[in-house]
Parts: sequence; structure tokens; C-alpha cells
Amino acid sequence: MGNQMKTESERVRPLSARHVAFVTPLILLHLGCGLVFLIGWSTLAICTLLITSSLQIFGITAGYHRLLAHRSFKTSQLFQFILALFGVLAGQNGPLWWVGHHRHHHRHSDRDGDVHSPHRGFFWSHMGWLFSPRCVPVRHDLVRDLARYPELQLLQRYYYVCNLGYALLLYAVGETWRHFDPLSATSGVQLVIWGSFISTVFVYHSIWSANSFCHRYGTRRFATPDQSRNNILVSLVTFGDGWHHNHHYCPYSARHGFRWWEVDLNFEILRLLALVGIVWDLRLPPAETLRLSQKGPSPAHAPFRTP
Repeated sequence: MGNQMKTESERVRPLSARHVAFVTPLILLHLGCGLVFLIGWSTLAICTLLITSSLQIFGITAGYHRLLAHRSFKTSQLFQFILALFGVLAGQNGPLWWVGHHRHHHRHSDRDGDVHSPHRGFFWSHMGWLFSPRCVPVRHDLVRDLARYPELQLLQRYYYVCNLGYALLLYAVGETWRHFDPLSATSGVQLVIWGSFISTVFVYHSIWSANSFCHRYGTRRFATPDQSRNNILVSLVTFGDGWHHNHHYCPYSARHGFRWWEVDLNFEILRLLALVGIVWDLRLPPAETLRLSQKGPSPAHAPFRTP
């Protein structure tokens, strides 16, 4: 009853200017993708989409998630900033906001208090929770370890500016390209649509799928108290973060794919970076966890359960 009353109070609470500023870019980016039918495409636009979305996904999944939220590996303060900047360019708020909400999710996964609980419906867990005033503030109590980095504080404060600056950079590159190669069918607006709007919206839904699809559809092998699943399709578009059940069983691990066929591109990239000394101390699951992962799905926990 208390939860229902709380939910109702959220629905009737007037939107604050801060909340409007929070959700407006989210809506505009989705609507802006429709402009692609007016500006067309070019080889440069598609390349920009692929490069930008890859950096955005790596920034969120390796930077925000594995490094900042779970401290799954160590790196220099400079490279930590670079990864966080890539995460900021994914348009999913600043690093302190993202990490605070993610840590809160792990504390209350699929229970009362989970801000994107799947028990409130698929749409809610996927993106509906972002329209709740509860999600707007930074959970400062959960990110005290990160607050000591002034550069992360700076990214949190000016993440909108970073995204606007990147869009302006894309526009400048597109216009310059058109000036020197007018037959390329490239323009500044085109690069902004493909490299900012479409790329960001694609990454939005890829990352959000871990909260929705990976708590409803997929396989389980460990008796975790939540509804997490391993989902191969989500893994493919998130560089390995779709092995979500593995992650919930061993959150601190830099490796999410426990079986040889569970492709984890993030971990492979981190291993390469470790070879050249850019990252180090990659935390791995215990041998016993890997041994248990060789067993099949856990039938006792396979169906999605409602409370």
C-alpha cells in the first residue's frame, strides 16, 4: 500500500524545472532521429555513427560501469577521465549520477527501492523510470569515493556542455568536409544527426536493455536473489554487458563472460590495454565461480517471477 501511495504521489507531483531539463533532451534526441529522412546519409556519416557509438558504449560499459561503479580494474587518473568523457558523450548524464543509481540498483535489485525494477513493467525498467522525479538527483551518499576527483565533478556539472560541444564539432567537420568534397553528400547537419542523435539513441536503448531484457529474458545458472539473466543479443550490442546474470553474481569482476562462448568484447579490450600498461589489476571471478558456470541453467530460477 505504501509503495502504491508513493507511486501515485510521483504521478501527481508537478514537474520541476530541473526535471524538465533532465527529460527534454531525451525526448528531443528521439524525435530528432526522424530528420534522417530529410538529410540522407553518406559514407562519412555511417563511419561517424559506428565510431561514435562504439566509443559511447565503451565509455558506459567499461568506464561508467566496470571502472567507476564496480572498480573492476585500475588505471591512471587521465585514462579514467577519458573513459568517463566517452561515457558523458553517450548522453546518459554525468558519471556521479550514473554510478550512484547503478550502485543503488545493486543494493535493491528487483526489490522495493530498485529505481528501475522489472516488477513495475517492461517499459518502466527500460526507460520509464527516467521520467520519475526520483531519478533526477545524484545519489551523493553512494559516490563519495568518486567525489574526490575534481575532473569527475566537472564532467558531472557540465555534461550537457560536453554533448553540445561534440555536436558542434561534428557540425564543423561535416561543413568542412562538404567544402572540400562537395560530391560526398556530407553536411554538418547530417553528421550531427548520425553521429549525435542516432548514435546516442541507439546506445540509449542498448544500455537500457540490461535493465529490461536482462531482468526478464535469458538464461540463469546461479541462485541469485534477483531476476537477472544472461542475454546474448544484449551482450552483442553492449560489448559483453548482456552477461548480466554473471555480473549480478560476481559484480566486481572485470570479466562478464564466464564461458568460452560468452563473448565479452569489453574484457578483451581491457586485456589488451593491460598488456601495454594502460590498465592493470583486472579483477576476475574466483575459480569456483567459473567452475559453477560450467553447469547448465538453473531450472528453479528460470521463469520470471512477480512478487
